[in-house]
Amino acid sequence: MSQQIRVGVIGAGVMGEALISALISSGVDAKSITISEKRADRQNELITVYGISADDLQANVTSADVVLLVVKPQDMAGVLDDIRDAINPKAVIVSFAAGKRIDFISARVQNPVIRVMPNTATIAGAGMSAISLGSGVTHEHKEFVTKFLAATGKVIEVPEDLQDAVTATSGSGPAYFFRFVEAMVAGAQELGLSLEDATILTNQTIIGAAKLLETSGKSATTLRENVTSPNGTTAAALQSFENSEITNVVAKAMKAARDRSQELA
Repeated sequence: MSQQIRVGVIGAGVMGEALISALISSGVDAKSITISEKRADRQNELITVYGISADDLQANVTSADVVLLVVKPQDMAGVLDDIRDAINPKAVIVSFAAGKRIDFISARVQNPVIRVMPNTATIAGAGMSAISLGSGVTHEHKEFVTKFLAATGKVIEVPEDLQDAVTATSGSGPAYFFRFVEAMVAGAQELGLSLEDATILTNQTIIGAAKLLETSGKSATTLRENVTSPNGTTAAALQSFENSEITNVVAKAMKAARDRSQELA
């Protein structure tokens, strides 16, 4: 697909903005990007920052070659009803709505659909996205979407029946991480550290560990074993995790996220 294709972005919240930035970073001309956003102040903000344009929903999808649906799952049906008769029949739809299956969209709009599950780190350029392709999606469609998503982090392709598992792993995953950090900060305070010192120590420890995982070429298991001396302090902490059945706790949480994603379909 040409880099001068017209992209309509429906929904301009935090994720929508991250995708606009990624589109421009991947070579799409800002003048070829049009947003549809109900909040006038937000719309004007993004126009000023990125040099894009804005239009009403139906006019936007009429002229777009690619339509990014960055809306809440509960709003998806209403948006599809609104664009059904106006959308460019040659456009590819790229959906970022958690839980909404490709056939849910295809039953309402007769366009090829790519389903994407991103995560919040997309806004920092360190995101994880998984894509699934519907019928009628061309190699050019896939290439275009994969390229601009690569500007937000990493991208993999999975069968759609695994998208709920992706949601439970990487989609909701950052929140698990943040909750663990909260618990570490609280634990450090209980041991006598100030909130400020506990936060600095925890944040940098987590950042450093993630960096090691990214750059060392070693698995999490190997890295854990390397820093765990027999009968040492780390071993004592890890044994406490095992006594609390940490693997089962995490698996149960991920299953809850997967199940909720299925309910949203």
